Amino acid sequence: MAIQTQSPGFRRKVPVGDSHERDVCDTCGFVNYVNPKIVTGSIVRHGGKIMLCRRAIEPRAGFWTLPAGFMELGETAEQAAMREAREEANAAIVIDRLLAVYTIPRIAQVQIMYLAHLAEPSFSPGPESLEVMMVGWDGIPWEEIAFPSVTWALEQYLSVEGVADFAPFSNPA
Repeated sequence: MAIQTQSPGFRRKVPVGDSHERDVCDTCGFVNYVNPKIVTGSIVRHGGKIMLCRRAIEPRAGFWTLPAGFMELGETAEQAAMREAREEANAAIVIDRLLAVYTIPRIAQVQIMYLAHLAEPSFSPGPESLEVMMVGWDGIPWEEIAFPSVTWALEQYLSVEGVADFAPFSNPA
């Protein structure tokens, strides 16, 4: 995926010792590295149901997703997943274990998904969600899921629901 980020005073070239074309400052030689973003999120469970959030923002506003978002500087992946649950669903969660790591080069993302449970049975829509619901498998609105990785995570979790020990998943075939 070619990402155009060139700034004034920068030129696209392969820096010495590198193998990729980058934006390099003609004056000082600074190399502007543009790398994938990390997204963290979780399948939040409570009472045999899973939390879904209806997106209030683009992309895919109005569609259902898991509480997830971009990691911030200075936080762990687990802290980011817990923060995203607070921001999107006003929910305090406890991370139980890693579910999956997805690499999605076409959108320059690495997505880290956890299994979690509600620390307390309280939630409501945050500013990025139109609504939040706890839903059983039969109630998942599969045709209204926002992103393929949400479907991957839900289906992979379903395949190990109730299993105590399993290897984390990656991108499906």
